[in-house]
Amino acid sequence: MALTTSTNNQALLDAQLELWHTSFAFIKSMALKSAVDLGIADAIHSHGGNATLPQIVSRAALHPSKIPCLRRLMRVLTAAGIFSAAHRSPDDGGGELVYGLTPASQLLVGGSSSLAPFMSLVLHQVYVSPFLGLGTWLQHERSDPTLFEMTHGLTAWDLNDHKPAFGELFNQGMVCDSSFVMDIVVKECGDVFRGLSSLVDVAGGLGAAALAISTAFPHVQCSVLDLPHVAANAPANTSVKYIAGDMFESIPPADAVFLKWVLHDWGDADCIKILKNCKKAIPSRDAGGKVIIVDMVVGGQSSNNKHKETQVLFDLFIMTINGAERDEHEWKKIISEAGFSDYKIIPVLGVRSIIEVYP
Repeated sequence: MALTTSTNNQALLDAQLELWHTSFAFIKSMALKSAVDLGIADAIHSHGGNATLPQIVSRAALHPSKIPCLRRLMRVLTAAGIFSAAHRSPDDGGGELVYGLTPASQLLVGGSSSLAPFMSLVLHQVYVSPFLGLGTWLQHERSDPTLFEMTHGLTAWDLNDHKPAFGELFNQGMVCDSSFVMDIVVKECGDVFRGLSSLVDVAGGLGAAALAISTAFPHVQCSVLDLPHVAANAPANTSVKYIAGDMFESIPPADAVFLKWVLHDWGDADCIKILKNCKKAIPSRDAGGKVIIVDMVVGGQSSNNKHKETQVLFDLFIMTINGAERDEHEWKKIISEAGFSDYKIIPVLGVRSIIEVYP
């Protein structure tokens, strides 16, 4: 009887732990935001990849009185695996801690491959604050206004235009994510682009993805289709051609249409319309025509629980603008209804996949 009671009590404590762990998870996100805002990864990197708290404070321009608080912040970030921590001497258990970079925080060090701008974007209060009203929004009958619009009074796209500083952060975040994932795509998935002579990157923004493809495969003539105000700000003197237009109206002809993180912004009806326009733009499958999608396939072919949890979290994140991530069944539905004959999922990009769609 005593053993049963003890077991029941432990189960209750485990259940409480689960609730606490989930409830306080937002603090881990905000700790990461603080590390990005303060440039802690850069501070450690500037000292050769290992730094003490006073060294971090001096580089990050914090007041020395905040060292005890910074120690507690770093304790959270080391527990989360963002940074490492070790005593200066293995035998000096009570001595000064030295903090180091992990593979995760190495991606936050400034430079062309840094993911810090993307982290700053998704952790910005503009995207975080809508979740405080999620319960209220779910009680509404309609999906319009979106949760984002209910919070800010503007759509995400209009906010980018009305707040130029945030719009610039958005562009920087998208460019750094494109650069990161496309570097892996062209190195690990080059076969996807072999045999193509032309490719159009739809809603490709400032052309980071198209430029990566053009650089890796010079024989592929790459162009970017985006709205006129985006195309007007496109960089000059590149190998990429920029075309002003609307993917809902028409898509320029090419051997392949490239869609990176585009369809998750739209509901099924809009996605089917976009895909139908893609189908009109490409030749037959026998002639090499295809659509190349880079996006998530929720659940996918990975048994990694962190993959799936990240995917469903991002799905909820994108729901704030009425976007959606899809599982394979949902992808198959819109691909089929758009008139395509077949598809192939290539799960080689972590939480994202490449989906080849054939006419």
